[in-house]
Amino acid sequence: MEMVLIILIGAMAAVLANLNLAVFNDGLRPIVPENTEGRMGRKELGLTAFAMSFGLVVGFGIPFTITASIILIHSILLGTDIIGLITPRNKWGTPVAAIVGGAYGAGLLVGLEGFVTLFEKLPLNFLDAMGQVGSPVVVTFMAFPALAVALQFSVKKGVLTFIVSAIVRQLAVWLNESGAMTFGDTAVTLNQEGMALITGMIFLITYAVRQKSDSEGSSIDLASVFSERVNRIKKHVVYFMIMGGLIAAATNLLIMAGDPISLNLLAEGRVTDAAIAAGARALGFIPLVASTAIATGVYGPVGFTIVFVVGLLVPNVWVAAIVGAITIFLEVMLLSQIARFLDKYPGVRQSGENIRTAMTRILEVALLIGGANAANAIAPGLGFFIIAGFYLLNEIAGRPIVRMAVGPIGAIAVGILANILVVLGIMQIPQ
Repeated sequence: MEMVLIILIGAMAAVLANLNLAVFNDGLRPIVPENTEGRMGRKELGLTAFAMSFGLVVGFGIPFTITASIILIHSILLGTDIIGLITPRNKWGTPVAAIVGGAYGAGLLVGLEGFVTLFEKLPLNFLDAMGQVGSPVVVTFMAFPALAVALQFSVKKGVLTFIVSAIVRQLAVWLNESGAMTFGDTAVTLNQEGMALITGMIFLITYAVRQKSDSEGSSIDLASVFSERVNRIKKHVVYFMIMGGLIAAATNLLIMAGDPISLNLLAEGRVTDAAIAAGARALGFIPLVASTAIATGVYGPVGFTIVFVVGLLVPNVWVAAIVGAITIFLEVMLLSQIARFLDKYPGVRQSGENIRTAMTRILEVALLIGGANAANAIAPGLGFFIIAGFYLLNEIAGRPIVRMAVGPIGAIAVGILANILVVLGIMQIPQ
């Protein structure tokens, strides 16, 4: 079933991109209408998609997929963006995109299984050590609301949010350890990271709703201005529903994750925490996806990313598929209302961007620490040395590799190097 789902997701996403209906890369969404409306050729669009997405597939999606043995959605959907946009949009181009997209999805899953087998045959199997890459993510992600508050409102409010979140977390730890909360004879266990995250989000949403527009009364009704493009998305809602159902089902089977934070939580078996993290991320993406979809007429193949939350919370794969499809349907039908709400509360729209920025910065720090810990577990001493040097040289070189990927890629490189050194007999396998 896993293979069928991945093939269908690859094929469907490539078709959506080929028809200029949906692309995963947020930066591509405003460019696609240039082709739809005849101002840019297909070849130029395909090459632009390749230039914008290929590096992210290789430098971001694949390393995370390998470290957790769970497919990060970027691995497959950034690739299908390229496949769909590089093939002609005509009667034979669309079927070709579907076939190549499905084959690409299958290749990812087979490649992932092959990697696990390959690791077991290495002189130094560093797959277990790679699990440390995501360990800091699990405990640091709860800090991103405080960072978003500091970015959008003030450092003082950010510090206050952080302190209160930390206090709530420790109170949850104390309640769990003391067994003070019971239901009948059963002790209730609170998730400390989840409680801290919810506290931070309450602060962020409260501040955002209270923020007034600088030019109150002169806001533009996006949904009215771009009504033709909104109608184009609504007209093709069935395609998006199919995609939403497939993504929710694949997430329910834990073979796919929507972001590095929930991916690492899933790798540790913390499904509820992963759902909370995916939900918080979705809040950050609603303003971006809604605004770009309304303005361009091009949607995202995973919508507002709420389908990942559905996949993680619903207990059955078939129910997940149905609820995922309904979720996307509601998202599309409510696009106009969401746009008007965001126009009414500009602070909420702005908070979306700050949530994404905060999560990126948290991940950059957490994955660098995690990558260094993993590299040092593979090759004690040498691991820290290589990751530190890799990070600094990447910065000096103008960051050809995104910061977030330096830790995971560095840890993989150290693992490969350590195996070469073991084969050459100049390094002992760490005990």
